[in-house]
This record gives sequence, structure tokens and C-alpha cells, in this order.
Amino acid sequence: MNFTIRYETTDKHNKTVTISDLDAATYSGSSCGDDQNGPKIAVQFGFGFSWIVNFTEEMSFYSIDNISFSYNTSDNTTFPDAKEKGIFTVSNHVAFRVPLNDIFRCNSLSTLGKNDVVQHYWDVHVQAFVQNGTVSTKEFLCDKDKTLTTVPPIVPTTVPSPTTTPSPKEKPEVGSYSVVNSNGTCLLATMGLQLNITHDKVASVININPNTTNFTGSCHPQTALLRLSSSSIKYLDFVFAVKNENRFYLKEVNVSMYLVNGSVFSMANNNLSYWDAPLGSSYMCNKEQTVSVSGAFQINTFDLRVQPFNVMEGKYSTAQECSLDDDTILIPIIVGAGLSGLIIVIVIAYLIGRRKSYAGYQTL
Repeated sequence: MNFTIRYETTDKHNKTVTISDLDAATYSGSSCGDDQNGPKIAVQFGFGFSWIVNFTEEMSFYSIDNISFSYNTSDNTTFPDAKEKGIFTVSNHVAFRVPLNDIFRCNSLSTLGKNDVVQHYWDVHVQAFVQNGTVSTKEFLCDKDKTLTTVPPIVPTTVPSPTTTPSPKEKPEVGSYSVVNSNGTCLLATMGLQLNITHDKVASVININPNTTNFTGSCHPQTALLRLSSSSIKYLDFVFAVKNENRFYLKEVNVSMYLVNGSVFSMANNNLSYWDAPLGSSYMCNKEQTVSVSGAFQINTFDLRVQPFNVMEGKYSTAQECSLDDDTILIPIIVGAGLSGLIIVIVIAYLIGRRKSYAGYQTL
């Protein structure tokens, strides 16, 4: 399991932190229950983190009743610049029923979200009210695992499994992002983002929802960073750089995110060359454009406009449009095609006229 927490900073921005290191966990307070209280798993880890799940019994079933998670924003290392300090607790009433003497299994990714915390679980195997000290071999599956079990993929035994092709997704919603430093707004970006990921021969398409996406970054004389994050994206970095002292471009993209199966997908490329424009201007591309980070990761952008340097008064400067948006090249193409067609018609008419003129005299 892991936990993604969003919190407000002293400068009124939102930051997101993901807690996934549970190696030093302790289990003080865990118990098998008694006549008054049901079984409970209590886990403590890190600086002030605790996770508790309670079980109840009813007739021939037991329930995963309630899950609570507590965190301490007084930890400046984990929650730098947190506006509110103290211990916060979120509690989710689950009430998921499992037959007695069955072990509950859910290998698929499950999420619980409440307030500013999203909890992720996968590879779950749990049994409360164990009978006679023996763990059951009979499994009760979650709905997601039932789907995976009853509808197995059909794979020919003599042909390697091909890469799964994702179904096309609708155009992503356009979001507006910015980075602010002591001098004001230093980076502006407006774009719809669609992620294309291939992992373990399975391709997926993910549209980024700007309404649930946090953003931060930094600005320096030669580089600028825009970082996006959400409950499933640990970070998606766009790094811009200055070249030849008069132009900027997208130099680097780094990503680390959770996939639906709970695994982490990470990719980085610091040798890119996209979104090139003069310093003091913005780069704009309204049509769909693809940033190829690697063979396994591409980003489709829609209605893109970005300015990572020399932002004045928080507004975009004059835009340099991408070649996909430049329709002026169509004018000479159309004119040239029209002239070519006219010349062909004239030549054909001339040849027909010459043929009739030299038909010769008829024999008397």
C-alpha cells in the first residue's frame, strides 16, 4: 500500500507527497480481538504515520469495517512549508463483507479517497477470525480479480503475445499551469496532455485531468522546470533550457507514476529538442503534437502554449506557431497546383488544334 497526501503550503500553493516506504513498520496495538472488540491491524511507520483497519463479525460473515490513516504535518522533511502543523486523520467506512473462514484476495489496484488523502492497495490477502489457528485455502475475490479470473486472455501457444493496442481516448481537457518566484510569474503553460504508455506489452492511454493535478516548479537564468503531480502521478517534469543565448526549447522530460496494477512506471530523457522558440516569445501549437520521450512513453499535446522564460506581467508574449499550425504554406501550394492544371489544359487544347489543322486533303 501507499498513500498520497495533498497539503497547503505557507505561500498558499498545494503540494503533494507520496508515502510508500513502510520498511520500518511496527504493529503495536494489533490484536485478534476479544468479547468486546473485534480484530484490529495497527501499523506505525515513518514520522507519525499510522494505519488501522478494524474487522467485525456478523452471522456467517466478517467485514473489513473501517480503515483510518493518520499523518503528522509537523515533519518538515516530509511536509516542507506546510501551512497547518499537527496530526490529521482520515477515516473510511468500508463495510466489505467476506464469508467466514475465507481469505480475502485482491491483487488488483484499489483506491480509497477522502479529503486530501488517496490510499492505494494491491496484492491484498487478509483473513480475520481465523478458525482453529489455520489460515483458510478458500479465497474470496474482489470484483476486479473476478473479472481477471473468469475472462482470461486468449493467447496462441505458438505465437508470442502482441502488444495490446489501447482504444482511442477523447481529447483531454486543457489546463493552465504557472510557476511563481520572488519576481512574480516566471513560467506559463497551457495545454491538454495525453500520456501513451507501454509497459509489459500492455499499452494504455491516460488523459491528465487539470482539475485534480497539482503543479509547481522553478525558474533559473538558463533552465526552468514545470512539475505536475496527482494521486497517480508522482511527478511529470518538463525541463526547459536556453540555447545559443537567444532561444529556448524543451530539453528534458521525467515521469514516475503508478499504473492500474500498482506497479511504478518511470522514464526519463534529457536529450530532447521540442517546442523551440526565440527568448522573449511563447511557443504555440494548437493542433495535436507528439513528444516522443522513448519507445515506451509519448506525450500528445493539444492547444499548447508555453513560455518558460522572460514572462512579463504574468502574460504570454507574442507566439511563434508550430509548423502544424502554419497554414500560409498552403497558399503557394494551391496557386502552384492551379497554374499547373491550367498549363496542362492549354497544352492539351493546343495539341488537339494542331491535329485538326494538319489533317491533309481528301482524295477526289
